[in-house]
Amino acid sequence: MIVFMGTPEFSVPILEMLIEEKYPVGLVVTQPDRFVGRKKILTPSPVKSLALAHNIEVFQPEKLRQDYQHIIDLKPSLIITASYGQILPKALLEAIPAINIHGSLLPKYRGGAPIQYALFNGDDKTGITLMEMVYKMDAGAMIKKVEVDIEPLDDYGTLSNKLSLAGRDLLKENLMSVLNKTYQSTPQNEDEVTFAFTLKYSDEALDFNKSASWNHNRIRGLSPNVGAHFNIKNTTVKVFKSAISDIIDIQRGEIRIENKRIFIGTSDRAIELIELQQSGKKQMKVKDYLNGQSLFINGGKIDE
Repeated sequence: MIVFMGTPEFSVPILEMLIEEKYPVGLVVTQPDRFVGRKKILTPSPVKSLALAHNIEVFQPEKLRQDYQHIIDLKPSLIITASYGQILPKALLEAIPAINIHGSLLPKYRGGAPIQYALFNGDDKTGITLMEMVYKMDAGAMIKKVEVDIEPLDDYGTLSNKLSLAGRDLLKENLMSVLNKTYQSTPQNEDEVTFAFTLKYSDEALDFNKSASWNHNRIRGLSPNVGAHFNIKNTTVKVFKSAISDIIDIQRGEIRIENKRIFIGTSDRAIELIELQQSGKKQMKVKDYLNGQSLFINGGKIDE
């Protein structure tokens, strides 16, 4: 019996493959239901919805480190994790072999936000690593890796989807060798380790004292769901889509409005805001937002 552990949309194609290929998934472990949206609707994770649709038992511990004995009692032959969202306790990893589908080319970007950091840093490629799990964050031996190109128009949503499908295919190709214990693994080079720690709110902030590409890549890494934010006149604005402009004669933080377009000065050139959301309002394209707004004034400045 296999236990699958995952939570967001990233994990769904991987679980779907296991079900379609008739692997014996007997338990799905996922994060507890969360309140979502302005109306605070209690919502199951995408992985939970898929598991219930296939009559697979679902287990949702609030704190896995305190509540894992049920998994051990089932005596599974393998745990497969894919963006589950909690650290697996040492006792669980010592009791049951476990593998992880990690969203980077390890040892680069260990941690909970590898997809975001690949975009933040303007990388042109990333990938998936199928790896053994040990009780140290993303430090296990590597079973197989596959590269995925990052296109200029990719954001977190599109890149996450590409990586999810790559992870699904990589697991499909290698799962039998894992179950049969016939695979080869390679230790990670500790000298090449970098980290992509789970994001804090401050990591999602724009900084117009930095370059246009820095800000544009921050927006790409946080779209389409979270958005990168800044403040203007004590009001938070989130940006979901942007473009690097060829306007260079503009001061840092300066606002320029031309032809129903908003440009903000950075350290080297302007960045154009294409889709945004003012606090308390809905997400809009800038050309529509500019009808009747009073926050942005041509020639004004963003709050420091």
